[in-house]
Amino acid sequence: MDINDQINLDHLLFFDRKCRSCGEIKNLLDDFYLTHKDRGSLPSAYSYECKVCTIERIKKNRKFVMKSKWEYPDW
Repeated sequence: MDINDQINLDHLLFFDRKCRSCGEIKNLLDDFYLTHKDRGSLPSAYSYECKVCTIERIKKNRKFVMKSKWEYPDW
């Protein structure tokens, strides 16, 4: 068996995609998350938002749990 027969990523190696959040053109395999693993190596299996923008969005939208400084009332 040839190794090239086992790997079907040849058409994705040089595929770029524009991030819909930041607008930058980035490499599909390195900079975008694989969202649909059952689709294989199709370009539609990857997200349209880059990893950096996804991390920033999650951080921004995460609920901030404020720990209250409750002290015993001083009567």
